[in-house]
Amino acid sequence: MRFVPFELERWQSTWENRVRFNLSESGVHPLTIQELLGLAGASAVPLLEIRLGYSQSNGTDLLRDRIAGLYPGATRDQVIVTNGSAEANFVSCWRLIEPGDKVAMMMPNYLQLWGQAQNHGAHVRGFHLHPANRWEPYPEEVRAAIAPGTKLVVVTNPHNPTGHVLSEEMRRLILERTKEVGAWLLADEVYTGAERDGKTTPTFWGSYDKLICVHGLSKAYGLPGLRIGWLVAPPEFAAEAWARHDYTTIGPSGASDHLAALALAPGTRERILERTRRILTANYPVLEEWLKRFGDTFAWTPPLAGAICFVKYRQGVSALEIVEKIRAEHSVLLCPGEHFGLPGYLRFGYGNELSELQAALAETERGLKRLLGD
Repeated sequence: MRFVPFELERWQSTWENRVRFNLSESGVHPLTIQELLGLAGASAVPLLEIRLGYSQSNGTDLLRDRIAGLYPGATRDQVIVTNGSAEANFVSCWRLIEPGDKVAMMMPNYLQLWGQAQNHGAHVRGFHLHPANRWEPYPEEVRAAIAPGTKLVVVTNPHNPTGHVLSEEMRRLILERTKEVGAWLLADEVYTGAERDGKTTPTFWGSYDKLICVHGLSKAYGLPGLRIGWLVAPPEFAAEAWARHDYTTIGPSGASDHLAALALAPGTRERILERTRRILTANYPVLEEWLKRFGDTFAWTPPLAGAICFVKYRQGVSALEIVEKIRAEHSVLLCPGEHFGLPGYLRFGYGNELSELQAALAETERGLKRLLGD
C-alpha cells in the first residue's frame, strides 16, 4: 500500500525552530508557564510537586470533567485526552477506517486525515471550499462527495487554512447529508475560540449520534507545547478510541494534564481566549495593510477565525519554490498552498508578537519583491 507522507508537518518540524521568523504557525504567540499560572492566579508549587510517574492515561477526572463541561450533556466517560488533537484524529481514523472505505473531506485542509485515511486503505473524496463563494462549499458538491456508502465525513470549522466559519445553512446541509448516508462525522474544532469578532463558533456537538468532536489547546489557547488535545464522542466510541490510545502514546504527561486543567478552569479559560482575540485584533490589520502594498499581486478573503490568512498570488513561480527561497535566503518560514491541497496560495500566520510580525513581514517583503516582481 502506498504511503502518503504528511508534507506540511515535515516542512514545519524540519525548519520552524531553525529560522529567525516563523510565519507558518496557525496559533497565537504561546504562553509561558509563568504567564499561564498568572492568568490562573495559581501557585507554581503544585506543579513542582507532581511526581514524574504515569498520569491517568485517558486524562485525569478533573481535566475530563472540565472538557466535558464545554459540550452540553457530555460526561467525562465520553472524553479521551490525547497528545495533541493530531492523536485524537489518528485514533479516530484508526478506529473507523478499513481498506476500501469511502471518506469525504472538506478541501483545502490540514491534510493529516486526508493522508491517514488513504494510508488505512480508504478512498478519499473532497468537497471544496470556493474563494468565489467566500470559501463556502457549493451544496451540490457536498451532496456528491458525501455519497451513499461513505464511512466518514471530515469537517474543520473554523477552517484551516482559510479561517472560514461555515454558515448555519451549510452546517445543516452537511449534517443532513451525513445522516442520510449513515456516515460518521468528525468535526475538527481546534480553532474555536480564535474568532476575530469574539463570537464563539457553535460546536457540532449534540447534533448527531455518530459524531466525534476534536479540539485541543494548541491554537486558540496558545499552549501547543503542552501537547494536550481531546476527542468527545459516544461512550462506546470513546472506549474504543482509548483502547487504541493504549497502543500509541499511552497517556499525556502529568505536568501537561495539570496545566491543561488550570487553563480550562472557569475564568482562566475566558482570560486566555480574550488574550488570543486581542492578538488577532491587533495583528490582522498589520498583515492586511502589508498585503495591500503589493497591489494586485495578492487576493484574499479576510479570515473569520484563527491566526491565519490564505492568500492567492499572481502566479509565475510555484509556492513551493517561493517558500523555499524565502526560508533559505531570508530565514522566514511560510506555508505553501500545495501543503493544503491548493496550489497558487500562501498561508501566512499572524499570531506572533506584534514587533516580531512586523519584522518578519519586512524581511518577507524583500524576498517576495524579487520573486514576484515589484
